[in-house]
Amino acid sequence: RISDRRMYPAIDVFRSGTRREELLVAEEEREKVVLLRRYMTQMNAFEAMEFLLKQIKGTKTNEEFLISMNK
Repeated sequence: RISDRRMYPAIDVFRSGTRREELLVAEEEREKVVLLRRYMTQMNAFEAMEFLLKQIKGTKTNEEFLISMNK
């Protein structure tokens, strides 16, 4: 478990989320989130959270984070 490794936040990105994302975010953002989740399926939960934290630290907003995925 992620919490056993003392990672904060201890979120299992594969088990979190919603089936109704289309109601919460714009289509362009949703497509990027889907691509991100597909990319992370190659990783275990700890690696995925570590990857996300590393990527997010360099951005100030979710929008900026999603834009940075194009690079």
